[in-house]
Amino acid sequence: MKKKITVLTGAGISAESGIKTFRDSGGLWEDHRVEDVASPEGWARDKKLVLEFYNQRRRQLLECKPNRAHFALLELENKYEVTVVTQNVDDLHERGGSTNVIHLHGELLKMRSSLDENIIYDCTGDIQVGDKCEKGSQLRPHIVWFGEAVPKIEDAVEVVTEADILIVIGTSLVVYPAAGLINYSKYEIPKWLIDPNDMQLPRIPNLKFINEKATIGVDYLVKLLLTDA
Repeated sequence: MKKKITVLTGAGISAESGIKTFRDSGGLWEDHRVEDVASPEGWARDKKLVLEFYNQRRRQLLECKPNRAHFALLELENKYEVTVVTQNVDDLHERGGSTNVIHLHGELLKMRSSLDENIIYDCTGDIQVGDKCEKGSQLRPHIVWFGEAVPKIEDAVEVVTEADILIVIGTSLVVYPAAGLINYSKYEIPKWLIDPNDMQLPRIPNLKFINEKATIGVDYLVKLLLTDA
């Protein structure tokens, strides 16, 4: 039976593909306050602004490609059962070949009803005010905004709990509820954190830190784990 690896990823793994992050730019996305474009209150105030913001991000995503870190994670599937739990809303893990991906914060290439979160459609173009679902409600990005519930968090807790190895890539581990996931891992399992920044973290048992950007750090760790498998 293959050992189970759970990989938690954040903005750092996508940044090298050209996906912009907001935490490295003073809390602004494209010069917008996060509260204006990533909250139910912002959506209620100005749907046109929110839709255009995500339309721009969707167009940008379609021009980006997976990087070496995404492809390296696929190699782990040769020897391990791998689940990726990502805070990112892009599809770069899927395009990199990963077969089991849990999106905690939604998916940019999907849209959903603003009244029924279970009515979800694929979306590769723009969403406009007036675009409606089959039940007649305005379509919105399939994104979990600040202040909204995270529907996939229980699935994520389950795979972290079952993991034989835990890998954290490119996330500050400060955004909850995702930040709390590492606390569900077994005490004794190996844990790896890959990030180029110096991070002040609480004591986490059996944690090793690889102080590199994702493309370098993931490639190194994958080679190590495949050798040990």
